[in-house]
Amino acid sequence: MFKYSIDDDLFLKLLEPRDAARLFELIVHDREMLGEWLPWVAFTREAGDTENFIRSQLEVYAKGLGVYCGLVYHGQIAGCISLQDLNLPNRKVSIGYWLGSDYQGKGLMTKACRALINYAFQELELNRVEIRAAVDNKKSRAVPERLGFTQEGVIRASELIGDIYVDHVVYGMLAGEWTS
Repeated sequence: MFKYSIDDDLFLKLLEPRDAARLFELIVHDREMLGEWLPWVAFTREAGDTENFIRSQLEVYAKGLGVYCGLVYHGQIAGCISLQDLNLPNRKVSIGYWLGSDYQGKGLMTKACRALINYAFQELELNRVEIRAAVDNKKSRAVPERLGFTQEGVIRASELIGDIYVDHVVYGMLAGEWTS
């Protein structure tokens, strides 16, 4: 089971089906905020949807293609972070994340990203980590900018959220550039 300690108050853990109710509660609490940036929120209507997603991500983990973690702060799941689209032949991965509104402004996501980036470069021996965020999502964009990622460009109409296409900014970090 994947568990990665960050500090005394914060750790990452592989989500399990028993986490579905808490995670769904967090999504419901912040549905409007999350739905502005994440297309899957509209399709998450009950705890069973969240449980099915967690089960699918456990399969991804079992195949060695990524890891979807709960960000646990003071014993409560505060959000999620993932290594997704793991491409071992090219030694690269993408990081995705979201955080409940009650937990924002504490530096938690920056710490969590730093931990996963260290894991990607040191443990998985990857060469590239990428983060994408909607152009107008200032909070999500602030994380890679704080961590010293290079803004590499904009992908136009990258994601459909509701009936609107949003552009994504692409940020990249190479292993040789990273200082943990």
